[in-house]
Amino acid sequence: MEVLFAITLGVLSASGTYLLLRGRIFPVVLGLTLLSYAVNLFLFGMGRLVTGGAAVLGSGTTQYADPIPQALVLTAIVIGFAMTAFVVVLSLRGLGELKTDHVDGKEPRA
Repeated sequence: MEVLFAITLGVLSASGTYLLLRGRIFPVVLGLTLLSYAVNLFLFGMGRLVTGGAAVLGSGTTQYADPIPQALVLTAIVIGFAMTAFVVVLSLRGLGELKTDHVDGKEPRA
């Protein structure tokens, strides 16, 4: 399971970085979203990948899920959603004012 998790993190990070380097607004927003998903999965993985583990200590089992990374991921999901909404509104305003969806505001020369 750890290998699949690591591959998923690598694919999300690589795809997000590739899309971030594009010259248009929508791929940049999508790249930021994919990178935030990769960071959320990384934080979630820091709490140990345990199947069927107890949520808190003291239940008599030796394997438990750490609640701190879970709380961090829930907070990061909310913050990530708010930042995605903000970037989408910002990009729509830039599109309306500049009449182009290029990230630097200039159309590339042919």
